[in-house]
Order: sequence, then structure tokens, then C-alpha cells
Amino acid sequence: METMIQIKNVTKTFVGKDNKVEALKGIDLDIHKGEIYGIIGMSGAGKSTLVRCLNFLERPTSGTVLVEGKDLSTLSDSELRRARTQISMIFQHFNLLMQRTVIDNVCFPMEIIKTPAKDALSRARELLSIVGLSEKALSYPAQLSGGQKQRVAIARALATNPRILLCDEATSALDPTTTKAILGLLKEINEKYGITIVIITHEMAVVQEICTHVAIIDQGTLAETGTVEEVFQRPRSKAAKKLVFQGEREHYGEMKGKRCIRIVFTSNSSFEPVIANMVLACKSPVNILLADTRDIGGVAHGQMVLQLPEEAGAAEKMIQYLKNRKLEVGELDNYVG
Repeated sequence: METMIQIKNVTKTFVGKDNKVEALKGIDLDIHKGEIYGIIGMSGAGKSTLVRCLNFLERPTSGTVLVEGKDLSTLSDSELRRARTQISMIFQHFNLLMQRTVIDNVCFPMEIIKTPAKDALSRARELLSIVGLSEKALSYPAQLSGGQKQRVAIARALATNPRILLCDEATSALDPTTTKAILGLLKEINEKYGITIVIITHEMAVVQEICTHVAIIDQGTLAETGTVEEVFQRPRSKAAKKLVFQGEREHYGEMKGKRCIRIVFTSNSSFEPVIANMVLACKSPVNILLADTRDIGGVAHGQMVLQLPEEAGAAEKMIQYLKNRKLEVGELDNYVG
């Protein structure tokens, strides 16, 4: 598979008057053509700094960033500006020009590269149709909802026919329904035009919804990489487990058992009451501490965290029951106090 972006031992240090912050510490990452690649981490992990290094809005302190084989550090200012027309970016807060109409916002990047006005208008109308906003062409950003503003931002980002689209927390300011719609639009654009998309987020649900591969950044380091399925089913690093398991749980006093398991659904029928059947078969209750499952084409996808009975025999019987149902089962340490 063709490599689109190569990040080799990239570091970024910010030096202030009284302190020095190492935002990135030796990051190595390959992103392939046509992937939707998620970069996820908690606030302050360094993920936004990393994405800004991908188009040299931030120059790495050391290391190499290659885009389609070109080392960005070797490019002149004019060559870098040309390269950036192929690496578009959308942001959390849209960054639209408030005094310009929607269609003029979409035309703006084409004005910068001196596209003839007639061609720019034609391209802008085409893009507004793609993002479903043709009827808003003459509206101003203040007249739009958050989701509509982000659609305009996506249309603007596509104006120069980029090969890479960087999305920095692009759905964080949106409600869940709008987020799902925007992610669906990005996936459609990826599939239709083959654009490589890099999504920066702190939300595991966003990664699960759209990404094929994921990198987890923790305190400036690369904690873990892999396919979304691999990382979701079998997270190895502490940072990955925190994101997948949605943090540590509070103490639960009603059930005494300290033994907890995480089960992952990938192929079971959505209409099979697996947990209820397990409780009936094993004749012991469980406590559901976390449930994040959904029906996709009649198949259950997602995860649950169960607190098992204190009695070891009953707990083992339940684990075996779930494994027999072809569920991924992993034990969690210190999940309850």
C-alpha cells in the first residue's frame, strides 16, 4: 500500500521565558493512501501539535515529515505553500470569514491560488452540492447552524482538490446527531474521491465510527498504533485502556465481587440476549458497569464491562459461557474499588 505520510522521529519543543515543554517526543508513524486515520489522546497529549506538524504550520524541532515522499523541511516557502494546497485542514471552530457569503468562503482558497473567478464559482457550486448546502450559497455564516458551518468548512477544504484532509477536533463543537452526519459525509468523501483523511480527536466513539487505523498519543509519546478493531478489542497500553474503557470507575458498593471483565461484540446477532441468557444459565447476577453497543445490519458491535459474582466458580462459569458464544473476553484489574 502506498505511504502518503511518513513521520520519522519527530519532536517538538516549545521554549518559554521560564520553562520548556516537550510536546512531541520521537513520534514515528506511517499513514497510507486512502486511509481514514485517527490520532487520539486526552487533552494536552500533543495530538494537535502533531497534526500541525503534518503541514508545517508547526515546524518540528527535529525529525522528518515526508508527504508523498517529499521532505517538507527541504521545501522553500513558495514550494511549501504549493504543497499545502494538497493538504487541507478543517478546524473545531470552523474558521469561516464572517463577512463573506457561503459561496465566497468556498471560493476563498481558489482566489489565493489565482483560479479564474468563473472556474472558482463553478467549483464552489459543485462542492456546495456535495456537502448538501446548495440552497445556502448566498447566506452568511451567522445564519447557519454549527453543522452547516462545518459543511461549508469541508467544502472550502476540498476547493483545491487536496489529496490529504486534516481534521483537528472537527466535530467537538457539534451535538451527537450532527457529529454522526458530518462523519458520514467525511466517509463518503473518502470513498468517492480517495482522499486520505487524518482525524484528531479525544473521542473514541469518533474513531470507532469512521477510522480504519488509529494512533494513541500520550504525553507527547506514541503509546499504541493499529487497526481500530485491534486497539478496541485488545488495548495494550495504559493510555489506550483509559480511552477504550472511558476512564476509571467509581467504587460500586451494591455488589461485592471485585472481578470485572470486558466483552467485545463483533459478530453476534443483535437479537440474541447474550447477557440475559448467561445469567439464566449460570444462575448468578452480574452488574453492568459499562454498555456501549449498537446494531449494525443485525449484528451487535460494541463493548460491555461486567462485574462478576464474588464466588470464583460462578465467575469462571460465566467467562466460559461468553467465550463459547465467541465473544472477546478480557479481565480488568482494579476496575472497582
